[in-house]
Amino acid sequence: MWRLPMSLLDSALPFAPCRIRPSRGRSMREVMREKGVPGRFLKDLRGDRGRKYQLTQAATETHTRSCSQSFYLGDISIGTPPQHFLVLFDTGSANLWVPSTYCQTPACVDHARFNSSLSATFRGIGETYTLSYGFGDLSVVLGYDTVTVSDCHVNQEFGLSLDELTRPFYYQGFDGILGMAYPGVGIPGYNTLMQNMLQQSQLAEPIFSFYYSHNPTYGYGGEVILGGVDPQLYSREVLWAPVVQELYWKITTGWCSQGCHGIVDTGTFLLTVPGQFLSAFLQALGEEESDYGFIVNCSDVPSLPTLYFAISGAQLLLPPSVYVLNNDGSRTVGVESTYVSSASGQPLWILGNLFLQQYYSIFDMANNRVGFALSPLSLQQ
Repeated sequence: MWRLPMSLLDSALPFAPCRIRPSRGRSMREVMREKGVPGRFLKDLRGDRGRKYQLTQAATETHTRSCSQSFYLGDISIGTPPQHFLVLFDTGSANLWVPSTYCQTPACVDHARFNSSLSATFRGIGETYTLSYGFGDLSVVLGYDTVTVSDCHVNQEFGLSLDELTRPFYYQGFDGILGMAYPGVGIPGYNTLMQNMLQQSQLAEPIFSFYYSHNPTYGYGGEVILGGVDPQLYSREVLWAPVVQELYWKITTGWCSQGCHGIVDTGTFLLTVPGQFLSAFLQALGEEESDYGFIVNCSDVPSLPTLYFAISGAQLLLPPSVYVLNNDGSRTVGVESTYVSSASGQPLWILGNLFLQQYYSIFDMANNRVGFALSPLSLQQ
C-alpha cells in the first residue's frame, strides 16, 4: 500500500494502496475575517494494501447559517513541473477540476490556480461544461495532463474552471474537487481518475477507503486509501451493503416502511433527511428549527436518543455526541433537508461526513458494494 502522509512519502511496493491523510485547516470564521466579511474498498481484507494519502480537515460556512462544517481534503499536483492543489475527495461526484488562470473571479484568484502555459505536458481539449454540486455550479474547460496523487502518476482529463461564484467557492477551504463516484455521473466520454488509475496500472484493486479522525490534531484529519484497506484503522467485521444504482454510491436504508435509499457521500458534511420526514425526525428529537439551525440545549444532549440506521440487516448507530455539533458554544443537530431527488422515487438520505466520522468506509467498485466498520475510537463512545 502506498502511503502519503502529506509531506512525507513512505517506501512503496508495486500496487501498494495510496494513503492520503486530512490536516486541520483554518476555520471558516478565520477565513471570513481575513476577507473583511462581518461576523455573523477485492478480495479478502488482509494486510495494509493500497496507496495511502493523508487528508486535511477544513471548515467552511454553508448557506446563511452560522455553523461551520468540516470537509476532508488532500494535496494533489497537476502538470510538469507539478502545480499543487488542495482538493475535496468527493464520492458524490465523478469529475476532477481545479481553479485555473482562465478564471478571474475573486473565488478563483483567492485559491491556487492551474496555469496551463507553465506545464510542458498540458494539452487542451477545449470542450466546456457546467458542473453542478449541492452547494453551487461552475463552468470548466477540459484539458489533459499528468495528475499526481500520492505517488500515482496518471494521464488524466480534468476541468479548468472558467467561472466560480463568490458564494460558495470563495469561502471554501478546498481549491478543487476530485470526484470518486461512478462514471455515469461524470462528463460523458471521459474516464474518471479511478478508471485511469486502474487502466494505467497504478492500482491493483478497484477499491478505496476512508478513515476520518475523531479529533484531528497536528494537521492529521484521517486517510483515504486508494486500491486497498488498512485493517489497523477499523475493528470488528465489515458490514457490506450492495449498491442499488451504479451512479452514486447509493445503498438501501431502513428508515422508511416503503424503503429508502441513502447516498454515501464524502462531499456532504451533514446528515441529510428527506424533506417529507424532516419535521417528524426533529419532533422525535424534541427539537425545532431556528434561523441558526436546529438548536439544542446543552443540558439536553445526554438525554437525546441514539440514531439507528438499518443497513443490510444490521443497525449502525450514531450517538448524540456525534450528530450534535458544537458551534462556538451553541449546540445544533447536524441535519438538513436532502437537496437532491431520487430518480427511482424512493425517499433519499445522504450519509455525509457526520455519519462517516463514526465508521471506516470502503468503496468496492469490483463488487458494487459499500462496507462499514467501526473505527477504534467509535467503540469508546
